[in-house]
Amino acid sequence: MSDLQRAFAKSRLTGLPAIPPVMFDEAEEEEQADRLDTELQQQDDDSSSASSASSASSTGTIIPSQNQKLFARPQGSPNKRTMDQIPWTTYFERELFLESTSESITITHHAYLTSPVDTAPLFVAHHGAGSSGLSFAALTAEIRKRLPSAGILSLDARGHGSTQVTPEQAILDLSLETLGADLLSVIDKTKSKMGWKELPPMILIGHSLGGAVVTDVAKGGKLGIAVLGYAVLDVVEGSAIDALQSMQTYLSTRPVGFPSMESGIEWHVRSRTIRNSISARTSVPALLRHDEEMRSSRQWTWRTDLAATQPFWEGWFVGLSKKFLEARGGKLLLLAGTDRLDKELTIGQMQGKYALQVFPEAGHFIHEDLPEKTAMVIVDFYKRNDRSALVLPPKVSDMLRTGKKV
Repeated sequence: MSDLQRAFAKSRLTGLPAIPPVMFDEAEEEEQADRLDTELQQQDDDSSSASSASSASSTGTIIPSQNQKLFARPQGSPNKRTMDQIPWTTYFERELFLESTSESITITHHAYLTSPVDTAPLFVAHHGAGSSGLSFAALTAEIRKRLPSAGILSLDARGHGSTQVTPEQAILDLSLETLGADLLSVIDKTKSKMGWKELPPMILIGHSLGGAVVTDVAKGGKLGIAVLGYAVLDVVEGSAIDALQSMQTYLSTRPVGFPSMESGIEWHVRSRTIRNSISARTSVPALLRHDEEMRSSRQWTWRTDLAATQPFWEGWFVGLSKKFLEARGGKLLLLAGTDRLDKELTIGQMQGKYALQVFPEAGHFIHEDLPEKTAMVIVDFYKRNDRSALVLPPKVSDMLRTGKKV
């Protein structure tokens, strides 16, 4: 543009009236946009039926019908976790009822079993106080993913789960000696019931109180060379005895009961007592019983009265560390924190007397919170103690007999 043209344009513009600034109204702008979207939607709806056939045939694109609501918000609560019970048959092949009679009582032990195949090992599991054999269900599935031919035997201790004692006793004997004898009896009767000629190689696994029981059984040596090793989950003598002082306080904070089985499962997950909802849906139902005679909305009550077991608490754990270090067989200790180690176990660990694995992200129920990681450690522990995998050098006498020089 030349200078003459610029001057002419400037003179013309200065003679025009001033234009007021345009004020932007956000609400009005959104209203117009919504109105435009509605008009476009109506136009699309009117033309969709006419064009859908040609579009589908020419390009292979299917135009959704008007009533499909592809972008509608889903109804309900899709993120809410289900708390439905998972049956024991998901994890075990059978349940056993093993009866034994003494002078005064008859006890019918209840246990869950998946039999080992050929020379595969049998993992024998004992739960903690107030728990049940289904506490090891999720761990069972993870072990068998890594050792498909392995067997699992998980029992309900007396006063727990579906194990029955008749006649009922006012004070149930839950001493360490009695629980150890019960475990030996269950193993022996399982062998007879299943027709095994001899016991398969075994790894004993015990959680909390169960850890004290399997350690006592291993120290007794009555199972002989069948025991390859034993694994103790989150129990140490020193910290266990210290924790007993606050046990009554903990029990007083627990709900007395629950209005439904699902609410009981949900409490265990929300309180982080069990941090794995899959395991909780399997194990918690065995901890509760339905009492229809209760005139309360909380008819699902605890199956085991933990407060009544107080006379036996100290006897469970006194001397545990020494027995753990002295018993024959491989030793594995799984903890949720290194602060649980007492002096005796700390020295033993420094001397390499046992294997130690710590899962700081887990709670007290390590095997339920982290079944996959726990299974990896236990299966590796079995493989390191598996005698069938050992290749021994030939005996000198055999070499001389065959004419070889030594």
